[in-house]
Amino acid sequence: MNSRRKKRLVLASALVGGVAAVASLLLYALNSNLNLFYTPSEIINGKVDTGVKPEIGDRIRIGGMVTEGTVVRDPKSLDVSFAVHDANGGQVTVTYDDLLPDLFREGQGVVAQGVLVAPGKLQATEVLAKHDENYMPPEVAAAMGKNHQKMEYTAEQMASGGSK
Repeated sequence: MNSRRKKRLVLASALVGGVAAVASLLLYALNSNLNLFYTPSEIINGKVDTGVKPEIGDRIRIGGMVTEGTVVRDPKSLDVSFAVHDANGGQVTVTYDDLLPDLFREGQGVVAQGVLVAPGKLQATEVLAKHDENYMPPEVAAAMGKNHQKMEYTAEQMASGGSK
């Protein structure tokens, strides 16, 4: 092999190796910042199709309905804990130490993002509540088995701006 071919081979090998290194670093970075969506049943029993369960310390998002009678507020701080359930009977306790959204209440759909600190317990960094009586995040609606239907307004409601 002459020196010209040898140089091209070394250059091509270095280029392929560099691209592989950049791709692997990129995938590693994306994997460490990935927040997977789970329902309470999937946290307890694992995903239906794969059986994968989140591990302690994983950053995840959980969606479901706030269980009635489970909201407990600390009167001396912003700490609050509540349970989130789904249609399959799973229930996970969520703790949060910040202001809850104005629309947060028992029996409503929520999505909480945070770190799984124990089996069935999530320390939330963010809690999102639905914005009206008919909206539910698509992931939560699919998990709860409810059908989304577009809200229909009468001509009278449209003329008055939707207010009663």
